[in-house]
Amino acid sequence: MKIIYQDKEIECQDKMNGFDLAKLVDNENKKEDIAVIINEKISDMRSELKEGDKVSFVKIGTPEAFEILNHSTSHLMAQALKHLYPDCKFGFGPAIEEGYYYDVDFGDKTITEADFPAIEAEMKKCAKENNAFIRQDLDADEARKIFHDNPYKMELIAEHENEKLSCYTQGDFTDFCRGPHLPSTSLIKHFKLLSVAGAYWRGDSKNKQLTRIYGTSWWSEEELKEHLDILERRKANDHRKLGRDLGLFFISDYGPGFPFFLPNGMIVKNALLEYWREVHRRYGYLEIETPTILSRELWEISGHWDHYKENMYTTKIDGKDFAIKPMNCPGAILSYQSSIRSYRDLPLRFAELGHVHRHEASGALNGLFRVRAFTQDDTHIFVRPDQIEDEVKNIMKLFDEVYDVFGLSYKIVLSTRPESYIGTPEFWDKAEKALAQACTDSGHEYSVNPGDGAFYGPKLDFKLRDSMGRTWQCGTIQLDLNLPHRFGCTYVDKDGEKKEPVMLHRVVFGSIERFLGIIIENYGGAFPTWLAPVQVNVLPVSNLHHGQYAHEVEKELFDMGIRVKVDDSEDKLGYRLRNSQVNKIPFTLVVGDNEMKDHSVTYRVFGNEKQITVSLEEFKKIIKKSIDTKARY
Repeated sequence: MKIIYQDKEIECQDKMNGFDLAKLVDNENKKEDIAVIINEKISDMRSELKEGDKVSFVKIGTPEAFEILNHSTSHLMAQALKHLYPDCKFGFGPAIEEGYYYDVDFGDKTITEADFPAIEAEMKKCAKENNAFIRQDLDADEARKIFHDNPYKMELIAEHENEKLSCYTQGDFTDFCRGPHLPSTSLIKHFKLLSVAGAYWRGDSKNKQLTRIYGTSWWSEEELKEHLDILERRKANDHRKLGRDLGLFFISDYGPGFPFFLPNGMIVKNALLEYWREVHRRYGYLEIETPTILSRELWEISGHWDHYKENMYTTKIDGKDFAIKPMNCPGAILSYQSSIRSYRDLPLRFAELGHVHRHEASGALNGLFRVRAFTQDDTHIFVRPDQIEDEVKNIMKLFDEVYDVFGLSYKIVLSTRPESYIGTPEFWDKAEKALAQACTDSGHEYSVNPGDGAFYGPKLDFKLRDSMGRTWQCGTIQLDLNLPHRFGCTYVDKDGEKKEPVMLHRVVFGSIERFLGIIIENYGGAFPTWLAPVQVNVLPVSNLHHGQYAHEVEKELFDMGIRVKVDDSEDKLGYRLRNSQVNKIPFTLVVGDNEMKDHSVTYRVFGNEKQITVSLEEFKKIIKKSIDTKARY
């Protein structure tokens, strides 16, 4: 038979699998081949090849290989758990971005991190057995025989009664799984169990809470160590801890999910908002504000009352149902409809820092990362279909400028038409092409997530990467045909006819609170000067002799808008210097006899032991430049 490998047609014997092909075309590097890609679908190396298949390999070191490694390690952990706790029952066990987890019902047994060494030892023992991961497709009756004592698997079987169910077996362990997996357990060598948490079966609080064990697996000991070092750094940079230590925010038991911002936190938050406003003015956006509470009728038109009500806070006013807004879109629509719009008015760019509320599950709350009340930096842009590409380019230019300020890189994912959608296939094709072309013209690569667009339009998601290797979903550009249609939005075209606009939903920060949490951790609390709650700390060598001059310096800096304080406590100078570093203040000034005589300051930048003496006038220029350029140190 003939297959296509690296765009070349190759003659092969019948009934070949991935292993056979690796020996034929990649014999010297075959140990690097851990899965086979058949017609763009990743499969096990044991998968049989067929006439005309287009084939390549997944190699060690690629993102796909990392996911397969961790997925296989999750099954290895489950096998070890079954040996140690024979009565335990398994839920789901997927790979995640940096590792894997498994949800397990241990009955009355409580698993803690103290149990991890024994579990890891058993995992190593199972790995050395060099058991192959073998796939098997079962019908419902066959599956029941295997999983008859596991209520979670029996529930899944009942939902797929007339389908073939795939499972994988390694050694004496079997579980449902789509795969793919590694050729054998012997490839799993460098792993670590990380944490344990509670997780409701299928994410529903009405169901039983299972034990979720997290772990990570890598191809080398060096990679594992590097990752564990990063995790320790993340712990030290936890925004919840830094929020307390730096007096930024707190969350009270009286308001779970509703953050309290302290004075220092408000300075940082307001600096973000001021920057947001400044950027959006330059890019032609018009700021609006819409009500926090709106009537049920509005949310019925938008569809939220029928499809999102469980996440909305509702109340009654004058006997009628109202809801606190979970998003800003309907308000922007009403703002658009407040006037007759012409084709000459488009694109019309509305921007709103809207305070929204969503009833998140208590178990999902996480500092500023997941809250119940937050400020969403929404923009809703109304465009003609022919304006989509240019407007998306404009948005991407803004995104580049903003993310560069914070030193955040990103990857773009284009989500395309799902099976169920509104609008015509022709419009979707044009819209998807416009989004893709905007990426290309802006010099950005993108990947495609087929069929993952919303029913109302395709979208671009911007996956930010921080200084500790984590990925965050923040920016997004979504095309929407649905809401303009549901609300009857129109504009008068040049031919005098009424047409429906396309609406672009767009956020750059997403949630201000969440973005603040991200940058707290990204900077480790050491904000650049323009964001820092205190930008300059002035330390007199002697309060008696130099205190007056210190306050003169403070006043001159204050008068030019600098956030400055004088530490004239009775503590020794060395202690005050250390305290300035602990509080991560960008500039620490020391003034003594020489500085007072020369009208100068001796400054030290956070994280740098070097001391530099300059005139006060020169220092004013230095800090102004640091603020104006939003420099990162």
